[in-house]
Amino acid sequence: MRNLAASLFVLSGLLAAPAFALEPGQPAPDFTLPDTNGKPVHLADFRGKVVVLEWTNHDCPFVRAHYDSGVMQGLQARAKADGAVWLTVVSSAPGEQGYVDGPEGNAITAREKASPTAKLLDPDGVVGRLYGAKTTPDMYVIGKNGAVEYMGAIDDKRTANANVARAANGNLVVTALDSVQKGAPVANPVTVSYGCSVKYKD
Repeated sequence: MRNLAASLFVLSGLLAAPAFALEPGQPAPDFTLPDTNGKPVHLADFRGKVVVLEWTNHDCPFVRAHYDSGVMQGLQARAKADGAVWLTVVSSAPGEQGYVDGPEGNAITAREKASPTAKLLDPDGVVGRLYGAKTTPDMYVIGKNGAVEYMGAIDDKRTANANVARAANGNLVVTALDSVQKGAPVANPVTVSYGCSVKYKD
């Protein structure tokens, strides 16, 4: 029973439909957060570029599946090669699963061989709540005009099994990025994200 309860807790983020704070086409709320090197990063500075926001928790098995398979790193590299900015956001509160300080965040990025433009620290959860991020991972694509073009799941393989094939082609974020880069509307701009619940500060 204890294992069943734990499984249901982890899956709560997968099963619950998120109440998004935003809608496609709305301006992405501006914010400033420190990166893992202590440098302030301003979203407004990237106006004119496509921006991907990735909510993460390195201890979440769903996040681990995407990193252990190499798909998340591949998405980061692909997006950046196309001129997009990739911001990984950690909204876990101190003492909660997934919380990191700057040095630990850098060590995890290096260990994962990840390549975000920056990893941002949001321990008070202000930016996570501003965007309505519910799970890790939770993905947002912001267009060059500063509007939210996509929000939701990274793919449609709703499992924490890292052995499940997770091809970058056909990935929901890839599909959204391809449309945004072409200036075309995203066919499915809102999907239900899945994963672990964001471990916000009470």
